[in-house]
Amino acid sequence: MRLLTLPAPELTMPPTERARALVFEDPRSHQLLQRVKQVASSDAAALLSGETGTGKEILARHLHELGGRRGRPFIAVSCGVLSPSLAESELFGHEQGAGARKRGLIDAAQGGTLYLDEVGDLPPGAQARLLRALQEREVIRAGARRAAVDARVIAATSVPLESVVAAGGFREDLLARLNGAHIAVPPLRERPGDILPLARYFAGLYGRRLGAAPCALASSAVELLLAHPWPGNIRELEQVIHQASLVCRAGRVTRDDLRFTSLQPKAPALPGAPSTVDALMATLESTIAALFESGCPNAHERVEEIVIRATYRRCERNLGHTAIRLGVSRELVRTRLLQFGEIGTPPSSEPPASLSRTGEARAAVKAPQTLQS
Repeated sequence: MRLLTLPAPELTMPPTERARALVFEDPRSHQLLQRVKQVASSDAAALLSGETGTGKEILARHLHELGGRRGRPFIAVSCGVLSPSLAESELFGHEQGAGARKRGLIDAAQGGTLYLDEVGDLPPGAQARLLRALQEREVIRAGARRAAVDARVIAATSVPLESVVAAGGFREDLLARLNGAHIAVPPLRERPGDILPLARYFAGLYGRRLGAAPCALASSAVELLLAHPWPGNIRELEQVIHQASLVCRAGRVTRDDLRFTSLQPKAPALPGAPSTVDALMATLESTIAALFESGCPNAHERVEEIVIRATYRRCERNLGHTAIRLGVSRELVRTRLLQFGEIGTPPSSEPPASLSRTGEARAAVKAPQTLQS
């Protein structure tokens, strides 16, 4: 079995929003691996597209290791955590006076690879500077100081960037630059041959952490695992196996031990009311009318807060996705979420050299671990 994992999977906290392991047993996974090898031979910018939790970062690291920049820095940053005021400084650095300068992530990735997760969340100013860096292979800092760029850019997105371009949130010319080498990462439900190998890998991983043998999968559990649509992809599979390993008895996971946390339960229908969009909208309208009639202070603001919060959480806390779903700008969504306390205020001190989706520094050079069995 061919297996790729993030660096030191035994030491990272379980489970994160990212997929932490990939196998290549399914025929579509074999095709994906061949595509990665093909793109690795080039030094051009690359774009990985696919749903959240499908393993895009692992593939980006594998691209780095297969190419000519192997052994050089691999710097990963989540664009969704970069505020407009910090994004350009964080990525490109800036002059601090008296000849001193802050080193940006592109500088840190010199000779290696810069991985931009959820690149569609980049603020407009940072998009313009990234486009110039890709076109001219240089950046210009304050004081007209030029610096050469020697880093391969690999970007990733879980939303079609064409829709973000159409909504005015992403530059079409930058998309064209990034999309020269495109890798579409299929969701787990489209590569079912990988489900059981991944499940057994995670069962072994968590069995070792618990000081026990790997949990065996009963036939009833296997049947349920293969039938599940996996909307949360590999990260959901890891969560399910992690929880099952904690509650299973005698080292054997049955269907009763499996809890699919990412499934969205259907809202119960109101008595005597049809389950249609029109009926739900009518219920919403009457609820809002009753809210205003009750004299609730700031009712409009509270309704707006509920809508934005619910959409943000439904979009897995992704600012770009939320803005597209609501039909407003990313900056407006961010401003409102800051006001509501849903997201924190950007730190005033200098941020770490590289940021992950969980806020950790991840300026990692270590390659993905590769196991054969």
